[in-house]
Amino acid sequence: MNPRPLPCEGIRDVSKDCVEEFLKIRSLSGVSKRVYYGIQRIIYHYIEYVDFKIDKRKSLQYFSYLKDKYSVSYYRKQVYQILKFLNYLEVKWTKEIDLPPEPLYYPKHMSKEDIISALKYFETDEYKLRYNAIIYLGIDTGMRAEELYQLSINDIDLDNRCVHINHNPDNGQSTKTKQSRISFYTDNTKDVLNEYLIYFKSKSNLTTLFPKRWMEGKFKSTPIRVKHLRKFFSQEWDRRGGPTSIKKILMGHSLKGDVDLMHYNCQSEEDLKRIYDKVMNGSIL
Repeated sequence: MNPRPLPCEGIRDVSKDCVEEFLKIRSLSGVSKRVYYGIQRIIYHYIEYVDFKIDKRKSLQYFSYLKDKYSVSYYRKQVYQILKFLNYLEVKWTKEIDLPPEPLYYPKHMSKEDIISALKYFETDEYKLRYNAIIYLGIDTGMRAEELYQLSINDIDLDNRCVHINHNPDNGQSTKTKQSRISFYTDNTKDVLNEYLIYFKSKSNLTTLFPKRWMEGKFKSTPIRVKHLRKFFSQEWDRRGGPTSIKKILMGHSLKGDVDLMHYNCQSEEDLKRIYDKVMNGSIL
């Protein structure tokens, strides 16, 4: 493997080996395969645009192209990864570039009527049980859409009404905080999941519980998206007066900056389940 060139302010060549070295380091940080391939795509789009030459003028031209064509959020994600690569190469002019703040975001209000409408949409679909399962599991657990897509059949414990949300990049599973956790669901969702798992095991053509592309395509025509199920859980938990600290644990929020959760409020799985059942007693729908 060729050594990295010394830092400089002018135009400099970058080998493919150097790019692969950076990507290997990023993969070792514990990102999932999906995230890794996303970073790989971003870096190669950039490096091919500048013709494998770190050129400030062409780099700024590329950043301007992204900023003019795409949303602020998309631009931030792309340039953030490129800047990490350039910082790895010790390119000094990256310090001059500040990313714009995220635009103001107003969460979508989620009601029971929204969820019921989605369930009705799939009533006559051949794979109705699959869609029912992801909807009920999503609104009961507050899992992220990506976490739902990554679930395996072994992650669902019907006997204890819980789901294991694993951070295991080698197995294609990752969480935003890089921490595994557990969440729970109601008896009604247990019945829905049990019905789907029996169906799933009987179909040789089904290999993934909730395939991402399939789900994203199917939910395009419904009143909600899979990511909205997490919003419903969060809002419903608050409507029922559940403690915010427990919701953060169940939903896998980052606990950085929360002194109570970082240093004092430690709950066992049994405690979490008892509190969950008290808040989410009975069926949500």
